[in-house]
Amino acid sequence: MSIHKAARKITTHVLQAMKAKNEKIAMLTAYDYSIAKLVDQAGVDVILVGDSAANVMAGYDTTLPLTLDEIIYHAKSVVRAVEKALVVVDLPFGTYQGNSKHALDSAIRIMKETGAHAVKLEGGKEVEESVVRILSAGIPVMGHLGLMPQSIHKFGTYVVRAKDDKEADQLRKDAILLEKLGCFALVLEKIPAKLAEEVAKSISIPVIGIGAGGGVDGQVLVIHDMLGLTQEFSPRFLRRYHDLATEIKGAVSNYVKDVRSEDFPNEKEQY
Repeated sequence: MSIHKAARKITTHVLQAMKAKNEKIAMLTAYDYSIAKLVDQAGVDVILVGDSAANVMAGYDTTLPLTLDEIIYHAKSVVRAVEKALVVVDLPFGTYQGNSKHALDSAIRIMKETGAHAVKLEGGKEVEESVVRILSAGIPVMGHLGLMPQSIHKFGTYVVRAKDDKEADQLRKDAILLEKLGCFALVLEKIPAKLAEEVAKSISIPVIGIGAGGGVDGQVLVIHDMLGLTQEFSPRFLRRYHDLATEIKGAVSNYVKDVRSEDFPNEKEQY
């Protein structure tokens, strides 16, 4: 029996065991009760309440505007739905950078108010103090390196990161540092597959990729993207498993037509 099936509840320890047994980890985002319930029932190991909610739920161009109160609202909804998956919540931009006390306060609010199991933050050496302080309170931390959407104005673009030797070397060092500090897992976003595989083999904690090839310990996608709810976002790494945008528009069009033609409700659909 697989480790996932044998586990009653997915924990950071279970994820570590999955890596040790080379059992791939499946991770998806969710932001509300109804979708989180389906994702959990479908067997996903980790549900990320991502700051991508800023894009897919609120319509912002970047993740930067999302507030701590907003991510807490989404996370509370998700946690109420989940029975087995590990729930990780993104620390929004401005809630942890440059001030480790503020970082701890933000993480504590998320854990106390949502009932989630861990937090995620972007960066390596530059957020070391924040990582240490959050971990000191017993809060599990997932790291995030490579393309870091909260640093979009620093990067200036969403292109593949760590293609040059200097940036790749810094990513290797940051990955080792995050493991040493005590992070339980690491997300690598949009970096060369060869580098991602090298990093995954060089550290003992699970490495989850998004646009980082298949040589890592698991994968994560934004659920709106993989279900085809978002149509304008089509990076190479995205596999669409459905075309819900077309299906939903078709269903709504049929509803509108039936209402206007007085076909809905019929005699069987009224009291």
